[in-house]
Amino acid sequence: MVVELSEPGRRGDDDKDRGYPSSKHGGGTSASRHKGSLEWTLAMTGTFLVVEVIGGLWTGSLALLADAAHMATDVGGLFMALVAVRFAERPATPQMTYGFVRTEVLSALVNAVVLLLVTAFVLREAYLRLSAPPEILGGPMLAVAVVGLIVNLISMRILHAGSQESLNLKGAYFEVLADMLGSVGVILAALVVLLTGWTIADPIIGAAIGLFIVPRTWILLKGALRILLEGAPAHIDAGLLRQRLIEMPGVTEVHDLHVWSLTSGLDAMSGHLVVDDMARAGTVLAAAREAMHEDFGITHATIQIEDAAAAETEEATHA
Repeated sequence: MVVELSEPGRRGDDDKDRGYPSSKHGGGTSASRHKGSLEWTLAMTGTFLVVEVIGGLWTGSLALLADAAHMATDVGGLFMALVAVRFAERPATPQMTYGFVRTEVLSALVNAVVLLLVTAFVLREAYLRLSAPPEILGGPMLAVAVVGLIVNLISMRILHAGSQESLNLKGAYFEVLADMLGSVGVILAALVVLLTGWTIADPIIGAAIGLFIVPRTWILLKGALRILLEGAPAHIDAGLLRQRLIEMPGVTEVHDLHVWSLTSGLDAMSGHLVVDDMARAGTVLAAAREAMHEDFGITHATIQIEDAAAAETEEATHA
């Protein structure tokens, strides 16, 4: 016997409180709350990208061009992030019942892949330049790098709050962080060239800039893939969650338990609870939903309550 199915997917004013998409918009996503930060950062990085490319070609600096390549990825990533936010704000449809909130995860995945490809290109160019270092104009190279450092520090400040909530903004923040450290590296390379004339410092710093971002990009890539493959969120122990449910008074078995993320900051779960007394089904259901919210931060929980006979019938059907 199955008596209740909780589906806290009611569409209305309490959607915002529950933390999942409403019929009006995808405002439950973390990235949408920081759209202004993305817009400001895109404007600044896009403007400076042009300056840095011109400066890199003028000075002949690989380190500067490597930093420009990362900044170009920033601009593309920020643009995709804004597109993703726009899609996430579109209303759900009968065919897309969760709306388009997962587009921001796809954007983060593309950012990670592109950044790895750019890094591979920079490393290849650095290897070629080690054997034949070109002439470097240290003074203009230093000036452009200092301006880039200031732009990156401002962008990091703007994006910091959103990076704590959204995988998409975290990707943008990591890229700007890499650019900031890249600007520091370019400044060091420019000082070495100016003070010693040792131009080989430029491809060495360029390669270091490329290598630095790889571990952080890998973290971003894994996070995006975890969501797309509907793995349990990294901050939720699925075993502990199961144990919490099975230890609830009246529950004798837990099966068909699934925990996943729709997008950054929006976790969901579903599961079947077998109870020993169907008269207590409502109490068990309320307690389970409260436990998911209070103990694991899951606001979108679909829980089916059933007795042993229904569980056996279901198991036989699936066999």
